[in-house]
Amino acid sequence: MSFLGRVRTSPRRLVTLGVLGGSFLAAMEATIVATAMPTVVDQFGGLAHYSWVFSGYMLTSTVTTPVWGRIADVYGRRRPYLVALAVFLLGSMLCGVAASMTQLILFRALQGIGAGGMLPLGMVILGDMFSLEERARAQALFAGVWGVSSVAGPLIGAVLTESASWRWIFFMNLPFGLVAAFLVGRFLVDTLREDRGDVDYVGAAVLMASVTALMLALNQTGVPDASLSPAIVKALYVAALALGAIFVALERRAAHPTLPLTLLADRMVATTTLSGALLGIAIFGALAFVPLYVQAALGRSAREAGSVLTPLLLGWVLMSIVTGRLLPRVGFRPFILSGLTCVSLGFLGLATVWPDSPMWLLRVYLGCMGIGMGMTMLSLLLAVQATVARERLGVATSLGQFTRSIGGAVGVAVMGAVVAASLPPGSTDPALLAIGLHRAFVVGAVVSVVALASALLVPRGLPEQKTTSV
Repeated sequence: MSFLGRVRTSPRRLVTLGVLGGSFLAAMEATIVATAMPTVVDQFGGLAHYSWVFSGYMLTSTVTTPVWGRIADVYGRRRPYLVALAVFLLGSMLCGVAASMTQLILFRALQGIGAGGMLPLGMVILGDMFSLEERARAQALFAGVWGVSSVAGPLIGAVLTESASWRWIFFMNLPFGLVAAFLVGRFLVDTLREDRGDVDYVGAAVLMASVTALMLALNQTGVPDASLSPAIVKALYVAALALGAIFVALERRAAHPTLPLTLLADRMVATTTLSGALLGIAIFGALAFVPLYVQAALGRSAREAGSVLTPLLLGWVLMSIVTGRLLPRVGFRPFILSGLTCVSLGFLGLATVWPDSPMWLLRVYLGCMGIGMGMTMLSLLLAVQATVARERLGVATSLGQFTRSIGGAVGVAVMGAVVAASLPPGSTDPALLAIGLHRAFVVGAVVSVVALASALLVPRGLPEQKTTSV
């Protein structure tokens, strides 16, 4: 019997609509705040803590992802998803009434805890309801929602901030989130296995502590005006490593581990996880630094800087839809290899762009990267979901998103350090900044080529989903 209860055709579509709506809100919150923050700083002050409004959300959404996945494998998909959505909406409401920068940062972190469950559990619910061919199309819609939210977030944030108040970028989540909660709560039915096990809360706490230390250290690495001293950053790296070792030791002995290391014994899971982590390092660096390159190094307007990623995101969305239709017939490996080839070519092209290069050339390279992302991200997700047993679907899906998020944090930190190393203290010389960003793109190109090489290890064929655990 499927881990998830049988869902009739029409209600299944309503559940899908609810999941996509909730996921759109959670994904959009990562970007929508950017255009409102100058107004928030004018009202509250606290410019020194500006970055924590973003970092707090990304930190908590990342560290809680694998825990939510395990909880969903134990208690089913419906209740954990609704709890995650409720936490997200509570955080949104509190952000909307925040009276200081400190409160806004804390409530954004609460939002992130909910988002850490909504995004992976949404993918798990779709993976459970559909066959492989149907799942490819449904997950392609999910990828499209992610891409659209990345484009729409800054635009919606700007419109609401200018026409109403920055607080409405949080309040708007409430009605849409309640509709999503109704659809999922009303039409999704779980069927729990008797041998579902338990949640390893000790292991989960150690994992979250390790990843928190790592994310904090990465966030402060290579930042000229970092709020933490170099000694504290080094201590955080040491703590992350030590706690990570303790976590591995605990997981080896746990009867029901939070993140089963046995998953990595499967070649498909291990290779796609590695490729996804490397891809996260490259692509999140591009998303973070390309707009800066356009505005600060090329001297273009803020509007041009904001729209330069549109070809990447459109390519991502459109190719996700195409891949979803063709993948069941072609297989995972060809799309993963083709996609990573496009990403590598796009990054290599990006590394050749200089201030005197035409803007259209930059957009072509970014479009190439977006096409590659559309093929790769969907294929990596479906390869794992088609490989593991349904009772491990939650933790396996969360593993992929978790490692890509960690990779993204590493990528932003490394590229940021490369840029900072090219600038004298306090300097904002556009010529030196262009050199630093160029070097960062070279790093991204190298990492994407390594990701392509790692994908050569991905097994061929279309595995049938197992009925027992890995």
